Amino acid sequence: MAAALVRWRAITDAQWARFSAGEVTFEGQRLDRVRVFLGEELTDEEADAWFRRYRAHYEAAWTLFPDVLPALDALAAGYRHAVLSNSSLHVQDHKLRTLGVHDRFEAVLCAAELGVSKPAAGAFLAACEALDLAPHQVAYVGDHPEIDGRGAADAGLLSVWLDRHGTGSAPSGGHRIGSLAELPAILHADTRFGAPSTFR
Repeated sequence: MAAALVRWRAITDAQWARFSAGEVTFEGQRLDRVRVFLGEELTDEEADAWFRRYRAHYEAAWTLFPDVLPALDALAAGYRHAVLSNSSLHVQDHKLRTLGVHDRFEAVLCAAELGVSKPAAGAFLAACEALDLAPHQVAYVGDHPEIDGRGAADAGLLSVWLDRHGTGSAPSGGHRIGSLAELPAILHADTRFGAPSTFR
């Protein structure tokens, strides 16, 4: 089971790279993930039916990490919140509503609609623009060291890599945390080279 999950994730990364490069549509990369994973020549209808069964199991397992709501509560008064995802708005909106946190965010931006995905700077800058804030006024928290951590840092945002498994060190120019409980302290302490904090 673990090996299958690792393989699925690797296939997902490879197919997403094709989508990011404009070689395939968002739906197309989903269908191709199924074909590569199963090693079968499936019609679109067959691949879609398999993916829908997979998605039902996937969505049934959705749950918030226990540190999510306390972190959002701790930052609610002084910071604004948005979501930037390498997914589609339909998927991400459904997930946020299912988990009961949709109304915690004033903007939800997704690669399928933006036409650009992380780690490209354009994706991060689109989120800043949606908040009407400059990159240096925005902190980005994500769980992938390169796509999220390095991508955000390279785009000029405060980069915070959420490394729940303690697998590495933070990308250059960013922070690494093991839990969202550590996030408020980082935001309150980071004054960007001694200037008054401008994070919102």
